[in-house]
Amino acid sequence: MKDLKERTTANGMEYVLVGDYYIPDLQLPEERRPIGIWGRMHKDYLEQHHPALYNDLILTGKLWTYLADLNWQAQTRLDCIIAQMKEAEEITEELKSQDQMAWIRAMNSIHSRAEEIILQELIYEEDAV
Repeated sequence: MKDLKERTTANGMEYVLVGDYYIPDLQLPEERRPIGIWGRMHKDYLEQHHPALYNDLILTGKLWTYLADLNWQAQTRLDCIIAQMKEAEEITEELKSQDQMAWIRAMNSIHSRAEEIILQELIYEEDAV
Protein backbone atom coordinates (compact mmCIF):
# COMPACT_ATOMS: atom_id res chain seq x y z
CA MET A 1 0.00 0.00 0.00
CA LYS A 2 2.88 2.37 0.69
CA ASP A 3 3.88 2.34 -2.99
CA LEU A 4 0.46 3.74 -3.96
CA LYS A 5 1.08 6.94 -1.97
CA GLU A 6 2.50 10.00 -3.68
CA ARG A 7 6.22 10.46 -3.15
CA THR A 8 8.57 13.35 -3.76
CA THR A 9 12.21 14.15 -3.14
CA ALA A 10 13.50 17.46 -1.82
CA ASN A 11 16.75 18.42 -0.11
CA GLY A 12 18.07 14.91 -0.59
CA MET A 13 15.22 13.36 1.44
CA GLU A 14 12.23 11.40 0.26
CA TYR A 15 8.77 12.52 1.40
CA VAL A 16 5.42 10.72 1.37
CA LEU A 17 2.07 12.46 1.04
CA VAL A 18 -0.11 11.59 4.04
CA GLY A 19 -3.42 13.42 3.93
CA ASP A 20 -2.56 17.00 3.03
CA TYR A 21 1.03 16.90 4.33
CA TYR A 22 4.33 15.55 3.09
CA ILE A 23 6.26 13.82 5.85
CA PRO A 24 9.82 12.47 5.66
CA ASP A 25 10.02 8.81 4.73
CA LEU A 26 12.62 7.84 7.31
CA GLN A 27 14.32 4.46 7.02
CA LEU A 28 16.46 3.19 9.86
CA PRO A 29 19.48 1.06 9.00
CA GLU A 30 18.95 -2.61 9.65
CA GLU A 31 21.42 -4.02 12.19
CA ARG A 32 21.31 -7.78 12.69
CA ARG A 33 24.02 -8.22 15.31
CA PRO A 34 22.82 -8.79 18.88
CA ILE A 35 23.61 -6.15 21.49
CA GLY A 36 24.22 -8.77 24.18
CA ILE A 37 24.49 -8.26 27.91
CA TRP A 38 27.11 -5.49 27.68
CA GLY A 39 25.08 -3.54 25.15
CA ARG A 40 21.92 -3.84 27.26
CA MET A 41 23.72 -2.62 30.38
CA HIS A 42 25.20 0.34 28.51
CA LYS A 43 21.81 1.15 26.96
CA ASP A 44 20.26 1.32 30.45
CA TYR A 45 23.16 3.50 31.61
CA LEU A 46 22.70 5.88 28.67
CA GLU A 47 18.94 6.08 29.24
CA GLN A 48 19.38 7.02 32.90
CA HIS A 49 22.53 9.16 32.88
CA HIS A 50 22.90 10.53 29.33
CA PRO A 51 19.37 10.93 27.94
CA ALA A 52 20.42 13.53 25.33
CA LEU A 53 23.04 11.21 23.83
CA TYR A 54 20.63 8.28 24.04
CA ASN A 55 17.93 10.20 22.17
CA ASP A 56 20.44 11.44 19.58
CA LEU A 57 21.57 7.86 18.90
CA ILE A 58 17.95 6.74 18.53
CA LEU A 59 16.98 9.60 16.22
CA THR A 60 20.01 9.13 13.98
CA GLY A 61 19.42 5.37 13.81
CA LYS A 62 22.84 4.58 15.26
CA LEU A 63 21.86 3.18 18.68
CA TRP A 64 21.71 -0.51 17.77
CA THR A 65 24.98 -0.39 15.80
CA TYR A 66 26.69 1.52 18.63
CA LEU A 67 25.53 -1.02 21.22
CA ALA A 68 26.44 -4.02 19.04
CA ASP A 69 29.94 -2.59 18.54
CA LEU A 70 30.31 -1.91 22.26
CA ASN A 71 29.14 -5.45 23.09
CA TRP A 72 31.72 -6.93 20.69
CA GLN A 73 34.50 -4.73 22.15
CA ALA A 74 33.54 -5.60 25.73
CA GLN A 75 33.41 -9.35 25.04
CA THR A 76 36.73 -9.28 23.19
CA ARG A 77 38.34 -7.29 26.01
CA LEU A 78 36.88 -9.66 28.62
CA ASP A 79 38.35 -12.71 26.85
CA CYS A 80 41.74 -10.98 26.60
CA ILE A 81 41.78 -9.97 30.29
CA ILE A 82 40.80 -13.49 31.39
CA ALA A 83 43.59 -15.03 29.29
CA GLN A 84 46.13 -12.57 30.69
CA MET A 85 45.05 -13.18 34.28
CA LYS A 86 45.13 -16.96 33.82
CA GLU A 87 48.68 -16.70 32.55
CA ALA A 88 49.79 -14.29 35.29
CA GLU A 89 48.28 -16.45 38.05
CA GLU A 90 49.46 -19.71 36.46
CA ILE A 91 45.99 -21.24 36.21
CA THR A 92 46.61 -24.16 33.87
CA GLU A 93 44.90 -27.28 32.58
CA GLU A 94 47.26 -29.20 34.84
CA LEU A 95 45.71 -27.51 37.89
CA LYS A 96 42.29 -28.34 36.46
CA SER A 97 43.16 -32.03 36.27
CA GLN A 98 44.80 -32.10 39.72
CA ASP A 99 42.36 -29.99 41.77
CA GLN A 100 39.13 -29.10 40.00
CA MET A 101 37.67 -27.09 42.87
CA ALA A 102 40.79 -24.92 43.17
CA TRP A 103 40.67 -24.34 39.40
CA ILE A 104 36.97 -23.40 39.57
CA ARG A 105 37.59 -20.99 42.47
CA ALA A 106 40.48 -19.38 40.62
CA MET A 107 38.53 -19.07 37.35
CA ASN A 108 35.47 -17.62 39.11
CA SER A 109 37.69 -15.08 40.81
CA ILE A 110 39.38 -14.16 37.52
CA HIS A 111 36.06 -13.90 35.71
CA SER A 112 34.55 -11.65 38.40
CA ARG A 113 37.56 -9.32 38.41
CA ALA A 114 37.61 -9.17 34.61
CA GLU A 115 33.91 -8.29 34.50
CA GLU A 116 34.48 -5.48 37.00
CA ILE A 117 37.21 -4.08 34.77
CA ILE A 118 34.88 -4.15 31.75
CA LEU A 119 32.11 -2.47 33.70
CA GLN A 120 34.46 0.30 34.82
CA GLU A 121 36.24 0.80 31.49
CA LEU A 122 33.45 0.41 28.93
CA ILE A 123 29.98 0.27 30.40
CA TYR A 124 29.71 2.84 33.22
CA GLU A 125 32.78 5.01 32.72
CA GLU A 126 31.99 8.62 31.85
CA ASP A 127 34.73 8.63 29.20
CA ALA A 128 33.12 5.64 27.45
CA VAL A 129 30.28 7.82 26.19
